[in-house]
Amino acid sequence: MKSIVIRGGEVVDATGTRRADVLVEDGRIAAVAADGSDLAADVTLDAGGCVVAPGLVDVHSHLRQPGAEEAETVETGARAAALGGYTCILAMPNTTPAIDSAGVAREVLDLGRGTCCDVRTSAAITVGRAGTQLAPMAELAALGVRLFTDDGNGVQDARLMRRAFEYARGLGVTLAQHCEDEVLSAGGAMHEGAWSSRLGVPGQPPEAEEVMVMRDIALARMTGGRVHFQHLSTRRSIDLVAAAKAEGLAVTCEATPHHFTLTDAACAGYDPAFKVNPPLRTDDDVAAVRAGLGAGTVDCIATDHAPHAPETKERPFDQAPPGMLGLETALALALTQLDLPIAEVLALMSWRPAAIIGVDDVHGGSVAEGRAAHLCVIDPTATWTVDAGALASRSRNTPYAGMTLTGRVRHTVLGGEAVVVDAEAQR
Repeated sequence: MKSIVIRGGEVVDATGTRRADVLVEDGRIAAVAADGSDLAADVTLDAGGCVVAPGLVDVHSHLRQPGAEEAETVETGARAAALGGYTCILAMPNTTPAIDSAGVAREVLDLGRGTCCDVRTSAAITVGRAGTQLAPMAELAALGVRLFTDDGNGVQDARLMRRAFEYARGLGVTLAQHCEDEVLSAGGAMHEGAWSSRLGVPGQPPEAEEVMVMRDIALARMTGGRVHFQHLSTRRSIDLVAAAKAEGLAVTCEATPHHFTLTDAACAGYDPAFKVNPPLRTDDDVAAVRAGLGAGTVDCIATDHAPHAPETKERPFDQAPPGMLGLETALALALTQLDLPIAEVLALMSWRPAAIIGVDDVHGGSVAEGRAAHLCVIDPTATWTVDAGALASRSRNTPYAGMTLTGRVRHTVLGGEAVVVDAEAQR
């Protein structure tokens, strides 16, 4: 493995900010020296005018394999992640078959080896994500799974969810919930409100999300378990989490870039690129998500990267599957749209999500001697226009096509190897 020196950048990590050069040898950070040092290596990566940070971590990526390789594979998803500055991503279990057994989980982990990113996997809470029988959580936890979710569906049965909390607590793992009461949301294709009425599209009321947030906070209180709420999208959901945290409960949550950059007004053209679940909400909800990110109520930014084959996204709005791409645009959207210093954006996208999924021993944290060399180099002033056809994903369903963003990843280093150099994937 070639040694690397990252020269001329400003290091930003969980410990603070300083100008420094970073030497990488044998997969680890060998030295962090003052800017202009005489550190030498086989390869020099220019970080002039850039920020050098721990690699980004995504707690919510749909990699589609096994079962929907026409939309994405673990390899193509990992490449997209590396181009977006991610060194670790967590695959969601709504594959075919679902990741509800050690065999399928092992398959995904094996597919991730040798890719451009450290691919971890979550697993389903229930067998087949059907919501009727608990998956073999102990077997999966023994394989290294630390987060369980039926993502794409919320667990509807409160008694079963209570049992899952009790079981998870004994195993030391976290339950993550896609909060959606399916009775309330049934038939809805977008947010229920003024725009759905105007467009004649059946809507999902915000209460479909909020009642499950309330329920699972109560179950976390009852059982002492840990819960992570996925892609929260409403003001009242954010307020509920804030109250739970003030109470001292083990509750964390995430927000997606589309829920802090887009509103339900984007659906006015009936373009399925803007169809997601939970749906795009109101201006007030977007403001609340942004405020939650700034206040720390929302713990991290997650992409909810959800590729779909083009022919499925070309269906009528109410028939198209929900979801949009996220891995290559998330960082730039956060830097462009959020009024936060870059250190805070990095906290939301690197060390805080790393802690939530239990990978902070090797990802996130500090850029320090002895740490694993999982790093990204970001040019915070670079401007670029999103070109759907140029994205690494197998799919093209981005709502941001044609948008000019500020901030781009220049280099990504995974385990001491430069997998992205000058914004180009190396393998």
